Amino acid sequence: MSTPLFCRPAGVRTRWASFENPLGRKGGGARENRGAKGHPADTLEPGEAHTLMQAEGPGVVRRIWLTISDRSATMLRGLRLEMLWDGAETPAVSAPLGDFFGVGCGRRTAFDSALFSDAEGRSFLCHIPMPFRRGARIVLTNDTDRRLDHLFYDVNYELCDAVADDALYLHAHWRRERPTRLGEDFTVLPRVSGSGRFLGACFSVHADARYGSWWGEGEVKVCLDGDAPDAPTLVGTGVEDYIGDAWGLKAFASTYAGCPIADGGAHAYSFYRWHVPDPIWFDRDCRVTIQQIGCCGAGGPLEVGPRAPDTDDLPLVPFHAAQQRMPGEGQPLVFPQMIRRLDDELASTETDEVPAVGLLAAEDRHLVEGVDAADDALLRGRRFARVGRRAEALLCGLAADLHAH
Repeated sequence: MSTPLFCRPAGVRTRWASFENPLGRKGGGARENRGAKGHPADTLEPGEAHTLMQAEGPGVVRRIWLTISDRSATMLRGLRLEMLWDGAETPAVSAPLGDFFGVGCGRRTAFDSALFSDAEGRSFLCHIPMPFRRGARIVLTNDTDRRLDHLFYDVNYELCDAVADDALYLHAHWRRERPTRLGEDFTVLPRVSGSGRFLGACFSVHADARYGSWWGEGEVKVCLDGDAPDAPTLVGTGVEDYIGDAWGLKAFASTYAGCPIADGGAHAYSFYRWHVPDPIWFDRDCRVTIQQIGCCGAGGPLEVGPRAPDTDDLPLVPFHAAQQRMPGEGQPLVFPQMIRRLDDELASTETDEVPAVGLLAAEDRHLVEGVDAADDALLRGRRFARVGRRAEALLCGLAADLHAH
């Protein structure tokens, strides 16, 4: 979806949507104060939903920027961002505002990456291209009981004659386990069917302090194209290794991987990896998990027997109510983000135990997942133990031709 810097594609019109020109109409901006600055921001009442951008016809969202006056954990988790493509009633993106923009734990901090950034810990910026064919709508909803006094935003997009046949829609998946379950891998991406690309992950971790200072021995595992849950094709060597660090985690940010938050005192970490230069492709299905393993120091082995497998499908939307999305003590992992291409309606099954919401880009506007039976997990070791009390995940990947079972 990129264009050479000095080449102008035919039939492309640039539009910006903000409070100054909500529908991005040609000649429709700066009308409220006779051409002067008149409506740069507005409020968002409890329960209110505001449409940030709405367009008809083919086009591509190029950039989303916004800021809010209240950047507390309540607002970062309680504001819900949703995106709907081509007239769909089910959102392709539905995620807490803060987690969508690349930092979890109910916090903000300055960082810069290829897909998301925050200049000084006060703003939210996304540069993922988001194509659509018949229309697009982006909505922000205040699910808290507080009034948001100031919302500023700017959605930059193009309208065009057509988008490429292989262009993918963006979808988003956010999920949590609170608490996580001893001896079980945390599911980053439930198994999805089809062919496509897994783009990467944004994680947040609140580790259990009882397991010492290091929680990140768990390996990221990616099951591809019919792999059994206990026999993935792709296996990492540890959490910090997965994002290019080593021997623990300190705060850093780089183009494709980073750890914007590394708060050892609070056992809170937020980190990301984008598989842009090293794509993960799949032809039939994909499932991503991460082990929960920490370094306990000296001690006897921990043995955890297998749990009966789950067989319930987990929907990618909706997710828990605002009060159930708040960060807190004893919460482990927040994970990937994902862009893909899918064909069928979202599964409608709900579960009280594991909410799930998705960030994906797809050739079709819908996401359907089929979830494997849960792994029968057995952890045995002298220095390793399950480390978390709560798990959350924001997933982002790229996929094509994904179908329901």
